[in-house]
Amino acid sequence: MEMDEERTRSPTNTNNKNRIISWPEIQQEFSHHQPSIARLNNGSFGCCPSSVLAAHHSFQLRFLRHPDAFHLHVLPSALLRSRTILARLINADHVDQISLIDNATTAAALVLQHISRLPRNDAASASFVVVVLDCAFQAVKKSLHAYVARAGGSVVEIHLPFPVRSHRQIIAEFRKGLERAKSLNGGKIRLAIIDHITSMPSVLIPVRELVEICREEGVEQVFVDAAHALGTVPIDVKEIGADFYVSNLHKWFFCPPSVAVLYCRESNNNVPMPIESSLFLWTGTSRDYSAQLVVPAVMEFVNRFEGGIEGIMKRNHDNVVEMGKMLANSWGTILGSPPHMCASMIMVGLPSRLCITTDDHASRLRTHLRECFGVEVPIYYDPATARDDDGESRAARDEDGGVITAYARISHQIYNTVDDYHKFRDAINQLVKDGKFCKMLSTEGAKV
Repeated sequence: MEMDEERTRSPTNTNNKNRIISWPEIQQEFSHHQPSIARLNNGSFGCCPSSVLAAHHSFQLRFLRHPDAFHLHVLPSALLRSRTILARLINADHVDQISLIDNATTAAALVLQHISRLPRNDAASASFVVVVLDCAFQAVKKSLHAYVARAGGSVVEIHLPFPVRSHRQIIAEFRKGLERAKSLNGGKIRLAIIDHITSMPSVLIPVRELVEICREEGVEQVFVDAAHALGTVPIDVKEIGADFYVSNLHKWFFCPPSVAVLYCRESNNNVPMPIESSLFLWTGTSRDYSAQLVVPAVMEFVNRFEGGIEGIMKRNHDNVVEMGKMLANSWGTILGSPPHMCASMIMVGLPSRLCITTDDHASRLRTHLRECFGVEVPIYYDPATARDDDGESRAARDEDGGVITAYARISHQIYNTVDDYHKFRDAINQLVKDGKFCKMLSTEGAKV
């Protein structure tokens, strides 16, 4: 059973000559997906429709037919077209502020390398502090600790409250984290790394407010890791006000892997920006640029939907909230955040009777769901369910009175159906009914 067809079909953009995209046409665009799997994990790997894959393959063939002509006459203008579209989408002042790179993690490494090498004129600033949310993407945190430690700096991780009920909670924790960081280096923080949408647990962060706080507190530079943002929330980099902003295009913007857009604001405080867009226009003859060139094809695809990419974002948000509530009601649990603090992903509490008490248990459940029920969904074990010193648990409880120790992160993309979520709902209910504890689950099961 598909989602209500009127929620997936949509009139075309007035500038697009294609007719309304129908549900069968959406299914055809994603017919390369394995049909037996309820794919609730778009947030990890994204998706790419067949029409965009065709454009991708066309660029690859054009390169292979005549590489010299491709690099000299096709590549520069095609890259510029993609960068120009992206500059408009995120409201950059100029296309020269836009670079195309592999992914958000690459951007983080570039910015960290830049700030770790900035010259300092006095002994007090020779050491420095970088702040980051404690739930930042693990690859970013690894890069952060490597670069900063090597350069003699310190890292302060700021706690993200979860489950979270308001922006005020996040803002209060962020202010406390900045105060702690300032005490380490005479009041100076060289860089703040802020997620626009955290990965795990997934929460939509009040990024503009946090950037404003950084400016008030004298943080030298701000880098926004928005790996999940483009295609799920509206982006205005001038309004956000960060020095660097990066978003993947292969997660929610229908590009093939792997490509991301990196925005670098011009410096207004005599601190040099690390990257010029021209540096990424040529990185060698062996590089496959084709994923960077399909942005026009993506725009043709999304403009077949009502409201273009903005309409897709709204429908994905509305549907993931609806499906999250349905799951939570069925399991007697809660959502990890209110609807206004999620985009196209939402955290749904899992029943306490599954007895998920370690990361290994969460991994076993995910594998079991994949291999025995045909459901692909990430499972998050919440370490905050550990007891406080006074013996009281900070965690939420389900209808059975048990502590909710784990959450599923469900995504919604245009190819998903209601049946995908019903399949997941029924799988969890069956495990609970059968009295299956996660530590009992084998990591090997019947293949679906």
